[in-house]
Amino acid sequence: MQGIADYEFLRSLGQGNHGEFFLARRPPRLPVEADLVAVKVVGGTGEDAFRRATRELKAFAAVTSPHLVTLYDAGQQGGVFYYSMEYLPDGSLAAPSRPAETAERVRAVACAARAAQALHDAGIVHRDVKPGNVLLAGRGAKLSDLGLSQVLTPGVQVTGMGRISSVEFTDPGLLRGEHPSPAADVWSLGATLHWALSGGGLYGDLPADDTILTLRTVLSTPPAVSPSISPGTAEAIRGCLAEPSDRPSALEFAVRLESLPPALL
Repeated sequence: MQGIADYEFLRSLGQGNHGEFFLARRPPRLPVEADLVAVKVVGGTGEDAFRRATRELKAFAAVTSPHLVTLYDAGQQGGVFYYSMEYLPDGSLAAPSRPAETAERVRAVACAARAAQALHDAGIVHRDVKPGNVLLAGRGAKLSDLGLSQVLTPGVQVTGMGRISSVEFTDPGLLRGEHPSPAADVWSLGATLHWALSGGGLYGDLPADDTILTLRTVLSTPPAVSPSISPGTAEAIRGCLAEPSDRPSALEFAVRLESLPPALL
């Protein structure tokens, strides 16, 4: 794909849920200083879905937080929906541009938790917190890519969650049909931190090529924290996996991570 609207694509940045990210030149009409932006092409949508997604992105963009990726623009061309945002060259927790120390990974998740809290305070649930959406930014991180699956495909639950690889970061309650909630984002933050520190998921190796077996495993297997994770951090992760009413808020999780002494990470 060479581009969309007045965005000239330079290269692909990888797949996301329901679409692909591209590095693009900033169109002259965008009033930002950066020369490069990231563009997500979501795919074909109807007019109603386009309006719903645009409303949600406007709400996201209105939230003020230094830990949220800045959204620039959204549009539709030939029935294909896209939106642009700031480009962060350091990569994500899933694919960093350089090795990240344990303290950096914990700090990145704490930043993502603060971003999630800002969304929650505005009445927004992110719905797609995972390592690939925690973008590294200097000594911190920014939360990216608001989960639009249920906006673009309302009423769809399991099949609307996106790629099967995201399931291990999804609160099992959502897979059972419960409505997205701040507590579900907190579950995902815990799963993201677990992956960032252990390199593995809470359910062990999942059969990524078998959707039904993956879902069956996630829904029938209690999540288990790896023994390779330090006790203090492991306890913080377990708190995120508790019953929804017993989970900390995203801000409480962030503060707990920030209070952990470096020697205990």
